[in-house]
Amino acid sequence: MKIVVLCSGSKGNATYVETSQNKILIDLGYNYKYINEHLQALNVSPKDINYVLISHTHSDHTAALKNFLAQNDATLVVSQKIFYDLPDLKDYKHVLIYEEEINLDGVVIKALHSSHDAVDSRNFIIDDHGKTMAYVTDTGYINKKYFPALTNLNVYLFESNHDIELLQTGPYPAWLKRRVLSDDGHLSNKAASFYLAKLIGPATKKIILMHLSETNNLEEIALETIKNTFLERNVDFTNISCAKQHEASEVIEI
Repeated sequence: MKIVVLCSGSKGNATYVETSQNKILIDLGYNYKYINEHLQALNVSPKDINYVLISHTHSDHTAALKNFLAQNDATLVVSQKIFYDLPDLKDYKHVLIYEEEINLDGVVIKALHSSHDAVDSRNFIIDDHGKTMAYVTDTGYINKKYFPALTNLNVYLFESNHDIELLQTGPYPAWLKRRVLSDDGHLSNKAASFYLAKLIGPATKKIILMHLSETNNLEEIALETIKNTFLERNVDFTNISCAKQHEASEVIEI
């Protein structure tokens, strides 16, 4: 399995996953030109993409979706409620509907309900014949019933949206601060580090912190927070980096 976060942040999100059988995009929230250029840099044509997996319908996860599907023949993979919340695509012919799990040519994708102010928002676990990754972003908390499925995966793409103090003292209006901090908002650095300290295990190879706020976070703060939490909980793991808004991550291979 190969994984590249093409972009992540409040302005747009897209991740490329290459499995043993297919080439998948998770979310298409930036612009088609950027995504095309960064796929080409990986020697991947947009026409090579077999599946587009959508976590929810906010524009920072879907802005390029209509344009991408109009120019390429990928299969859209969504829940029924998400599909109905994408009115521009109601006539698109290549659609697979997931409920809790879907099998794409032997690759099993578990669609976990996340807690976000969007219709049927989801997170994902992808299992490519024992090679595993989690895509956890845009959620105010993680339901503990998902902990067993999320434990000891190879790669975690995991939201670390904001530093609580920077958010509380920052320029956002009060209502927006409440939204971000709510159970339907986004994971803070502290919450992300707490969850990851519980979830990672001996099989874990890489953590990428996702969806960092340009206004209410800094990479160094996010990394320092998780470092300190891991030290407090005697978690020995250091292969952690931050996804960027305008720059693709390294290629992760497992």
